[in-house]
Amino acid sequence: MPTTGRDHSPTMTALLTPVAPQDQRFLVFFDFDETIICESTDDAVVRALPDKELPAWLKNSYREGHYNEHMQKVLAYMAEQGVSKDSIHSAVEKIPPNHGLMNLFQYLQSQQKDFELVVVSDANMYFIETWLKHAGVFHLFRKIFTNPASFNATGKLVLLPFHSHSCSRCPDNMCKQVILQEYLVARQKERRGVPFQRVFYIGDGANDICPSLALGPQDTAFPRRDFPMHRLLMEFQQSAKFKANIVPWVSGEDIVDCLKKIVKER
Repeated sequence: MPTTGRDHSPTMTALLTPVAPQDQRFLVFFDFDETIICESTDDAVVRALPDKELPAWLKNSYREGHYNEHMQKVLAYMAEQGVSKDSIHSAVEKIPPNHGLMNLFQYLQSQQKDFELVVVSDANMYFIETWLKHAGVFHLFRKIFTNPASFNATGKLVLLPFHSHSCSRCPDNMCKQVILQEYLVARQKERRGVPFQRVFYIGDGANDICPSLALGPQDTAFPRRDFPMHRLLMEFQQSAKFKANIVPWVSGEDIVDCLKKIVKER
């Protein structure tokens, strides 16, 4: 059974799962919404409402950079409208994976000796854990970094922010670069000082830019083609700020093809 591990901040929640060896050469970070799955979990669960959409006053209450706060209001509204835990659970399980992502997971499972997998997402633990378990790939991930969420006694899904930070580029509840850098430091200590040979980051959104900026020349950013991460990386690529390789993807097969070549290099 997985256990919940806590980092140095009491609000930083990550799910730890036992995965094979401690000497994998490569580390892969995955975003979740619109990367592993084909849409946002938040949009999918809203369709469980009686009217299948949010009222205008609630949609218009969103403030830029405060999405976690907005979703807290959305989930409270859904509870008030009588949307059950079972309905939310079912809505999450029904979300299709992105094209070719299950093939990517199949490949990574066959190469567990080489790849350590981590999710870093601004969704929430309940949605991510529910979907990964239903898809049969939960066991592949060593850790999940996301916003804590659990149902309370009244049946409301209570969402909390992941952490606080001082990064001006990121939403107030999560800086993925902080997570990536702290994880790399912690894992290198646990690996007796041995760093990962390469780090890969697979994402789609604007909040996937900040962690990608921490990647080095030997690493690779995989932005979903024509999504915000891809468009923004094309701008960064023109400057000396961005060091990593950039491999846009449409299907998980595109990522598999690239990883196979890297594994063969040895």
